[in-house]
Amino acid sequence: MFALKHYENHQATSEKEFYDDMKRFKYLKRLFKKYSKSGVIKERLIMNHIIVLANVFGPDAVKVLLFFKIDQIYWTQLKTFLIFLNYMAADELKQISLDGTLLKALKEI
Repeated sequence: MFALKHYENHQATSEKEFYDDMKRFKYLKRLFKKYSKSGVIKERLIMNHIIVLANVFGPDAVKVLLFFKIDQIYWTQLKTFLIFLNYMAADELKQISLDGTLLKALKEI
C-alpha cells in the first residue's frame, strides 16, 4: 500500500507498469547478491534502477522501499549508492557503514 500510495508515473496506462517498476527491486537484489558473491558490480545498471525508482516513487519514499525490500546484508552497498546519488545524507543510518571499494568505483564514473 505504501508503494502504491507514493507511485507517481504519469505515463503509466495500467497496473502492469506499476508491477514492472516493482520488479526493479528484485533486479537490484539480484545485482547486490552477485556483487557479494563474485565481486563483480554493474554500478551503472544499479544506478539506473535506483534513479528510475526515485523518479516514480520520489526520493524519500524510495529510500524506505529500498531498505524494506532489499535484504539487510546488502544495506552497506545500498547506502553507498544512495549517498552517491544524493538521495541520502551521510549521517543517516549511522549504524550502516559504506562500502569503500564500491565508493571508489562510483567516484571513477
